[in-house]
Amino acid sequence: MTDEQGGADEPVDSVLTALADPTRRQLLQLLAAQGEATATTLAERLPVSRQAVVKHLGVLDAAGLVSGSRVGREVRYTVRPAALDATARWMAALATDWDQRLAIIKRAAEAAERNER
Repeated sequence: MTDEQGGADEPVDSVLTALADPTRRQLLQLLAAQGEATATTLAERLPVSRQAVVKHLGVLDAAGLVSGSRVGREVRYTVRPAALDATARWMAALATDWDQRLAIIKRAAEAAERNER
């Protein structure tokens, strides 16, 4: 994906890649609902192992969607909304661009129809 200047939009790419997996989306939803949780607590709510949860959390962390902080022997994870917000803004801009393109096509089709009459 590229931004409007033609450069790579890596944060959006990593967020979309991370969110492509349904287990990671579930993890993000659980963390958003709970506010903070450990991999063990999250694994209890999902049909995957704790080790799988840790790997998924690593992908979400690399994408900037969650962060982990050590509290004693545990790592507590929380949602980091900034990367998701940036991706939502990118998607909204993309939708606006397509809406504008479709409006141009509609006007052209309507003009062509009027000219045929």
